[in-house]
Amino acid sequence: MRKLKNPWIDIEGFQCFACAGHNPHGLQMEFYEDGEDIVCFWEPKLHFQSWVGTLHGGIQSTLMDEIGGWVVHHSLKTSAVTSRMDTRFQKNIEMVEGQKLTIRGRLNRMMRNIAVIDVTITNKDGELCSKAEIFYFTFPQSVAIEKFHYKDFEYED
Repeated sequence: MRKLKNPWIDIEGFQCFACAGHNPHGLQMEFYEDGEDIVCFWEPKLHFQSWVGTLHGGIQSTLMDEIGGWVVHHSLKTSAVTSRMDTRFQKNIEMVEGQKLTIRGRLNRMMRNIAVIDVTITNKDGELCSKAEIFYFTFPQSVAIEKFHYKDFEYED
């Protein structure tokens, strides 16, 4: 497993809610390459809850959408925008001490310029809590570079 560097971290004004590590209000996700998968290990903070002691479903959706985007960037070497997300919330994610979630995404298939990414969230016990099939409209790499600051990933040492 190899840790990916965030290629946008040095862009002025970069404040991604999901992956900007310096955004104090964000999720501060970090990503790893694990074979064909992109993986994130993430601990929820209390201010991301909905019902008392429960991780908000919108936060779960954001976690899954973000890792899906990183799968597109890493696997297809381009940028994309989300066009559809079919989500299933299967088990409550409890906000308990030591609750480290594993978010895992993988390219399922390509349909012309639509990438279909499968994503799961499992809890600290390895139980499946949420899953999504996410459809991304991909851009030619030249457009990704010009409009979306696309850069290929580097790895942390």
